[in-house]
Amino acid sequence: MATTAHNLSERVLPSVVDNRSLPRQLGDRIRQMITDGSLPGGSQLPTEAQLADRFRVARTTVREALKQLENEGAVVVRRGRGRFVSSAPALHRPITRLESVTSLLASHGYAVENRVLSVQSRAASADEQAHLKLSAGKTVVRLERLRLHRGDLLIYSVDVLPAACLPDLEDADWSGSLFELLRARGLAPVTSVATIRAARLPQNAAAACALDPSLPWLLMVQLNLIEDGTPVIYSHDYHRGDRFSFDLLRRTDQGASQ
Repeated sequence: MATTAHNLSERVLPSVVDNRSLPRQLGDRIRQMITDGSLPGGSQLPTEAQLADRFRVARTTVREALKQLENEGAVVVRRGRGRFVSSAPALHRPITRLESVTSLLASHGYAVENRVLSVQSRAASADEQAHLKLSAGKTVVRLERLRLHRGDLLIYSVDVLPAACLPDLEDADWSGSLFELLRARGLAPVTSVATIRAARLPQNAAAACALDPSLPWLLMVQLNLIEDGTPVIYSHDYHRGDRFSFDLLRRTDQGASQ
C-alpha cells in the first residue's frame, strides 16, 4: 500500500489533513481494516515488522498503535502465538477513547469547520467551581461553538476552562482543536470522566442552523484532566444521534461464574 510516514490517512480520508500522532493514525487504519473485514474477527495480525514495512513507519510506531488497540479490546495477545483480532464485534468509536471533537470528526472523514458563537471571560458558576476545583470568584473562559461539515451541524459544544490556562486569551485561535491549544501550553488532557445521556439541542444552537427539532441528540458531559489530575476543560458536547454512536466493550471478570 503506497503511503507516507507523514500521514497514514491519505488514502482513507483524502479531504482531511490529519495532524494526529502516527501511532493514532496507524491504529485507526488497522481498526478500519477490522471493521471492513480485511482483518476478520479471530484472524491473526501481521507481525510488527510486516506492518512497519507495509505502512513505512518505525516498529515503535506499530507497537504503540497495537498497544492502543489492545487497551480498547479490538486486539488480543495470545502468548507464544502473536496478536489476533478480537472475536467481539469491531469497535467503531470506543467510549473509553479520549480525543478532541476535532479529531473525532476528522477520523469519520469530515472536513471540520468550527464556528464560534461566543467567547466569554467571567466568574465561574458554582457548578463550574465544583468541577474545575476553583475557589469562589475565580475566572473562567466559556467557549460556545458549532462543529460543522459543509454547513451541516454535527456537534454543538460548550467548553469551560480556568482562565489561568489561557493567559493569552486575546491571541488564542478558536478555529481548531482545543486539545491542541492546551497541548501547546503544556496542559494536554490525558484522562476524562464522562456521562452520556439523551438530550434536546439548546434552542440557540438549533436556531443558528435551522435544524429539524425532532433530530435525536446525545449529550456528553465531560471533565478533562491533565497528567497530575488537574481539571482543565468542563465540556457539554451535543452529538447528532443520527450520525454518531459510541461503543462499549464489556468483559466478564476472569474466573467469574457464568
